[in-house]
Amino acid sequence: MSNELPLLIEPAALAASDDRNGLCLISFCERASHEQHGIPGSQRLDYSEIQRKQGQRGGLLPDTADFHALLQRLGIGPETQVVAYDEEGGGYAGRLIWTLHAFGHRKASLLNGGFVAWQQAGLPCSAPQALTPVRSDYAPPLIGDNVIEAEEIMARLGAADFALLDARSADEYSGARAISRRGGHVPGAKHFEWTDAMDRQNGLRLKPAEQLQARLDALGLTRDKEIVVYCQTHHRSALSYVMLKRLGYPRVRGYHGAWSDWGNRDDTPVECG
Repeated sequence: MSNELPLLIEPAALAASDDRNGLCLISFCERASHEQHGIPGSQRLDYSEIQRKQGQRGGLLPDTADFHALLQRLGIGPETQVVAYDEEGGGYAGRLIWTLHAFGHRKASLLNGGFVAWQQAGLPCSAPQALTPVRSDYAPPLIGDNVIEAEEIMARLGAADFALLDARSADEYSGARAISRRGGHVPGAKHFEWTDAMDRQNGLRLKPAEQLQARLDALGLTRDKEIVVYCQTHHRSALSYVMLKRLGYPRVRGYHGAWSDWGNRDDTPVECG
């Protein structure tokens, strides 16, 4: 495209764009929903194609070779503007954006509110046409400056310029519900459930920036700190990542593996309540 789109794009702005050259529109909607109606020109991906599981650890970064093959199949090149959407508020689509950022591809946007907002705006929907993108040879290196592992988190716990955002449910955060072997949260992590960032009265869009910033500031998740986001497998917290980047936070990283890693280890400290 002639100009890079913002990280968060409104449905009306995408629909009004008369320059679709160099744009790759990716849907993570359910297959049946996508096959009945979707945003014209979109290609559907399964979430499994952008993450990996290893034993009890889920939500890991995909293998580099596999991700390169996916980019090439979709026809994505270094100048391609990717726009991702889903129908759940942005977790799946946000995970693609976080992964693209990990590989240094910054031309990536989240459709604000996804398919829900698109439909509510009365914008065109249609059964998908068969798309045959021209294969690329794009193979960007994994930079990983927005990725963090458990060992570094443990080393930085308690640092004044370091904070964690736990995007899971209240019961998961407190330990009342344990999906991994141990329940609870990373010591010092602040609870900000991912759905609390959504405006359910406005098509699941992110809430206004001033509301989100006020909530984050009250939790001590301020812009001067490096913020690590996590959930069970860094799916829900991928929306938290996009939210923080949209608000201008300069240092945001996602803990892939997340609680499926931390809660299944024996060497990680856990806080409950």
